[in-house]
Amino acid sequence: MRKHVWLFTLLAGGSTGMMAQESARPVFQSINTEVLANSKAYETLKESSIKIGHRLTGSANGKKAEQYVFDLLKSYGYSNVKFQPFEVESWSRGHVHVDLLDASGNRLEELKAVALAHSPVKVNETAEVVDMGNGLEEDYLANPEKAKGKIVLASLWLLPGSKQGAQNLHRSEKTALAIKYGAKGILLFNGVKNGVLLTGTASVTGKLNPIPAVCITNEDGLRLKEQLKEKSYSVKLSMHNFSGPIKARNVIATVPGTKYPNEKIIVCGHLDSWDLATGATDNGLGSFAIIDMARTFKKLNLQTDRTIEFVLFMGEEQGLLGSRAYVEQAVKNKNLDQVKYVFNFDMAGAAIGFTAGGRKEAEEFFKSTGESIKAMDTVFVNKSSAGGAGLHSDHQPFMLQGIPTATSVGNIPSDVYRCYHADCDGIDLINRQWMVDQVRFSAMMIYAMANVQVLPAKRMDDASTKQFLIDNKLKEALQIAGDWRWKGE
Repeated sequence: MRKHVWLFTLLAGGSTGMMAQESARPVFQSINTEVLANSKAYETLKESSIKIGHRLTGSANGKKAEQYVFDLLKSYGYSNVKFQPFEVESWSRGHVHVDLLDASGNRLEELKAVALAHSPVKVNETAEVVDMGNGLEEDYLANPEKAKGKIVLASLWLLPGSKQGAQNLHRSEKTALAIKYGAKGILLFNGVKNGVLLTGTASVTGKLNPIPAVCITNEDGLRLKEQLKEKSYSVKLSMHNFSGPIKARNVIATVPGTKYPNEKIIVCGHLDSWDLATGATDNGLGSFAIIDMARTFKKLNLQTDRTIEFVLFMGEEQGLLGSRAYVEQAVKNKNLDQVKYVFNFDMAGAAIGFTAGGRKEAEEFFKSTGESIKAMDTVFVNKSSAGGAGLHSDHQPFMLQGIPTATSVGNIPSDVYRCYHADCDGIDLINRQWMVDQVRFSAMMIYAMANVQVLPAKRMDDASTKQFLIDNKLKEALQIAGDWRWKGE
């Protein structure tokens, strides 16, 4: 095959890298042409939404979704597509009732509510409600006994007037703090208005919590917060849920590397969704784009120096269970060092740039490669940067091992995400072009990473990983979740 050479600035220090096989421009152009003409991302997401519905891990629908994606990748020509099974503690909702009582125990009203995952199987609890503000540790430390034996009311989002620089916590971490300070339950009120209810896991471990956690509406939460300033109220919380061990499966399709087959670029997103709707934005948007990236690579028969694994994880919503299982298996098999980079696409669409997950040494690679992508279409404005490091998606288990991660910057209106984890998260929210743009621009960036002569960031050692997490202000959240492995530090 004729070889072309493409030189571009690789590192901030000014060194250069070379991609073998074909230069960027012809390959990027072929990707652009193919995806614009033949993308199936939106169509397969829509078909899945109609034929399967939600994709809750451990449910019959979840199993159907795993098989649907497996068969889809097979139909695209991947003879090596495989399942990666793992066992999880499943959770599914039954009923929930939240009754507001006056100081004498008289029922005033039933609050609209939805149970948060990994609440206990059976609950029948009545206790006084106490306002714990944002539900952060500083709110408890102001009066460490206040929540003991009570049901906590806290905001999912940071409240207006919160201390400058305050860092919010995930709902699971807020629940863990309520447990730590002796609460009997927690009511978390949504930050989204107009009666939207949000579900999601309230467990930092992926296992059942000892106390119930529910989400109530923004309006009810703010109203109750004001009422508690004048009077005492109690809540009667009753619910019934289902839990038990089940098997789930990640789905993996591989493009073998021609030069460095044991160096892997992982392109991942979670296939699973919550059960209140069909999970179109979270994360049909990202996962079905990944499937179409895989289709594009196979259709164009793209060759890469490094191996690319397209991985659809299950169990993300219940505690990153599929990605944790992948990393645990790689550690056990002593081949985690093969994973050189992880692109995670969670609620990712309409890519207009990429972030390097807080790895500043990789910023120049993403910016310079982004300029070549921009040359294909100025819709991609190349809003690329080092970005920052965060938690609570499938990049996390890899990042905690020091592996560099990346994701895209999107251009989707923020109000689309108001239905995140809610009963309005359906296909009608999705613009087909968002998925087309995500596929074509991400495929270009992944192709560049898989062929670059010298990777822009490498796996950090243990000490450097620890400092990286501290610098990105992730230590507190990881300690609450039990994921901070540097005990006593």
